Amino acid sequence: MQKIQYKYKTEYLTESEPLKFKEEDLAEEEMILNVGPQHPSTHGVLRLEVKTDGELIKEVVPHLGYLHRCFEKHAESLPFPQVIPFVDRLDYLASMNSEHAYVMGVEKMLDLQMPQRVEYIRVLVAELNRIASHFLAIGSYALDIGAQTPFLWLFRDRETILRMLEWVSGGRLLYNYIWIGGLFYDLPVGFEEKCKEFTAYVRPKLVELQQIIIDNHLFINRTAGVGVLPLDLAINYGCTGPVLRGSGLRYDLRKVDGYSVYPELDFDIPVGEGKMGKVGDSWDRNYVRLLECFESLKIIDQCLEKLLKEHKRTRDFDPQALVPKKIRPKAMDFYVRAENPKGELGFFFRTDGKSDTPLRVKCRACSFHNLSVLPALSKNILMADLIAIVGSLDLVMGEVDR
Repeated sequence: MQKIQYKYKTEYLTESEPLKFKEEDLAEEEMILNVGPQHPSTHGVLRLEVKTDGELIKEVVPHLGYLHRCFEKHAESLPFPQVIPFVDRLDYLASMNSEHAYVMGVEKMLDLQMPQRVEYIRVLVAELNRIASHFLAIGSYALDIGAQTPFLWLFRDRETILRMLEWVSGGRLLYNYIWIGGLFYDLPVGFEEKCKEFTAYVRPKLVELQQIIIDNHLFINRTAGVGVLPLDLAINYGCTGPVLRGSGLRYDLRKVDGYSVYPELDFDIPVGEGKMGKVGDSWDRNYVRLLECFESLKIIDQCLEKLLKEHKRTRDFDPQALVPKKIRPKAMDFYVRAENPKGELGFFFRTDGKSDTPLRVKCRACSFHNLSVLPALSKNILMADLIAIVGSLDLVMGEVDR
């Protein structure tokens, strides 16, 4: 146990959170600084131990475990359907997407085929949640590097999505809406029309957002060429989502795996091209998120058309018709993955064929892998650029569950 003496008190660092850097090993002008875990730009309770030489950062070490959800052990002690509320709390900014991945895995183990209306509703709410997640990512990132107004604008438009999802599920952020074998309930009457109004409203707002933030010369100066992530490094660290696509690789599980009804929908996969700096820099990652919002609007419009014309609401439609009363998959090891707003979210299950609870659950969280590349991006940079790099990774510490 290490003792640290302050002016008014003495604190002890336990073995679980040791300091990597030792004072006696520092050069004459070097210091050890802690950024977080309460710092607003760490986007949650993330502590960064930073070795600096004045304004220049020599090395960064992330320290995890300040927000431990214990998801995997909770999941191993509960029946499969009761795990869904805990899934919501991983990436609490994209709960619909996380539910979709988890439920899809259990349904594949049970060999359940969902009605088309259920699948289109799932994709619809997941893409709405994807836009809401990207709005918060871009808005809070702008706030990190000094722009306050765009953050408020994006929160205003994100609020519209949250109200719609609350209308569907009854929850504001944690929904428990996508169930194993169906849905909690069908879409409310009038939801499709309200959703069409939203897409018509928000599309010009995205154009305005690009002009105000992404193409703003101040934003470009703060992000272009900062935190450049080469493609080979991104792949080696297991980065996925906009962090990987920002480095130029057109890899999206909605296209690669073609799950749910995504193969029936027309949309593109944006990638970073180095327009303002270098491929894979902080500007590219945010530009990819903005373009993905446009693609999500295309997906939503197509889902609405299918729901209103081909898979209409009927009196005999029951979104819970296939919900099993008892879930006991065969003895197997199974892995399923899906494209969350932050990257690949995967679940590994091990079952014995006897119990309705899994023997083992492992969550492959996107933010954990994206965060792991931070030390490689943060050598010999300025302190202000560290904030810009952390924000560009779009981390949610709820799923960094280690």
